[in-house]
Amino acid sequence: MTLTTAEADKILSDNFAPWVLELGLSVEEAGDLHAVLRLPWSDRLAREGGGMSGQALMAAADTATVIAVSSARGGFVPMTTVQQSTSFMRAVVGADVLVDARITKLGKRMAFADITMTAQGAPEPAARASTVYALLG
Repeated sequence: MTLTTAEADKILSDNFAPWVLELGLSVEEAGDLHAVLRLPWSDRLAREGGGMSGQALMAAADTATVIAVSSARGGFVPMTTVQQSTSFMRAVVGADVLVDARITKLGKRMAFADITMTAQGAPEPAARASTVYALLG
């Protein structure tokens, strides 16, 4: 049972810290084992040199995993990050980022995901991440 984008956006607004909400993330798509979020470009998220900060990308990947797991389970359940590994491949400058989280394994107590972060209109990813979550409820 997947979520609608409106239901997924509500999970976002109801369950994340104010600083995460300030990233301006929105849900573009939610499916059986995936979610796609949009991280809008903002000069506030740029680091020295003008590229989007890695911290913003990592937070977006982490958040997209929660939405993907919630969609796969048909609703939000308490969960926590156990591990996240991120590789940065190219800078994002002046473009929104599409954050595509794909669940690779969903168990009763653990979930695993691969996340691809691509600047809108770019042919290749800017970053990739993998996450492991403990499902608490």
